[in-house]
Amino acid sequence: MSYSIREMRKEEYSLLSDFLYEAIYIPAGTAAPPKSVITCPELQIYIADFGNSKHDKALIAEIDGNIVGAIWARIMNDYGHIDENTPSLAMSVLKAYRSMGIGTSLLTQMLSTEKAAGYAKLSLSVQKDNYAVKLYRKAGFTTVCETDEEYIMIVDLNSICKMEEENGF
Repeated sequence: MSYSIREMRKEEYSLLSDFLYEAIYIPAGTAAPPKSVITCPELQIYIADFGNSKHDKALIAEIDGNIVGAIWARIMNDYGHIDENTPSLAMSVLKAYRSMGIGTSLLTQMLSTEKAAGYAKLSLSVQKDNYAVKLYRKAGFTTVCETDEEYIMIVDLNSICKMEEENGF
């Protein structure tokens, strides 16, 4: 399946709420929370007033004019917060389009974009059981902190070129 990665346009920022909901990890056998969960302050920090800061950046994956995935970064005091100079990432791909390389492409492009913008590293928070942990590790993220349920991970953007060569990105 052919897809393209591009910068998210301002008029598309409202779609981030849908992708934020899709980014919520739901373990097998667990009921999905109501969509209203994204109105909680600890989740709204990922999308509220997106685009109003110079640190806000979003990319999307598109197939036949339909947006099927999104990755976005901003400096925020979220679950993956490291410091005031490190953007945190969030990403999701619609279920029907997972395991097709779209998430890898989104992540690879965002790492390159943020490196070109002058950031030294990026951070994220991910549930330990989430299959995306493998994707993040392959992309060069390492665990810097963990709780019973989550990893806080960072990637050194200055080592991206080396990781891309080693992992075939």
